[in-house]
Amino acid sequence: MRAQNGVQPFSHHCRVYYEDTDAGGIVYYVNYLKFMERARTERLRELGYAQSTLAGEGLLFVVHSAEARYHAPARLDDELVISADVIELNRASLRFRQQVRRAADNQLLCEGQFLVACVGAENLKPRAMPQTLRAAFAEPLGAGLSEAGE
Repeated sequence: MRAQNGVQPFSHHCRVYYEDTDAGGIVYYVNYLKFMERARTERLRELGYAQSTLAGEGLLFVVHSAEARYHAPARLDDELVISADVIELNRASLRFRQQVRRAADNQLLCEGQFLVACVGAENLKPRAMPQTLRAAFAEPLGAGLSEAGE
C-alpha cells in the first residue's frame, strides 16, 4: 500500500542539548538519525503500541535502509519538530518520510526516508505485522492509501 499526498504527518518535539552537539554547538550529523528514530518510536506509542511490549511478544522493528539529506544546521537549545509520515505500508515493512525542522522558523534542517522491517525477535527474519498494528498505521492515512502490489 502506498500513501498519497495531503495527509498531515505525525510530529514529535525535542530540544537540542549540549550532548547532541559538537565543539561548535552544532548538532552532530548522526544525531539527526537518533531524533528521527525517537519520532518513529513516539508515532508507534501514539498508536497504542510500545516497542517493549511488542518485543515481549516476539516482534521487532529494524531499520533496513536509511537515506538522509542535510540542509542547515541545528544548534544548541533549538527546539526541533520531527515528522514521521508513513508513505508505504506493506505486509512486513513500512517506509517513513521524515523531516527535522527548527520550531522557531520552520527551517528544514534534515530530511530522510527509512525502510523499517518487521522481524521475529527469535530469528530476525521478516515477519508479517499483526493485522491490528498494520490497521493502526493505515488508519491515520485513511483514504490516502492505495495498493502498491504487495
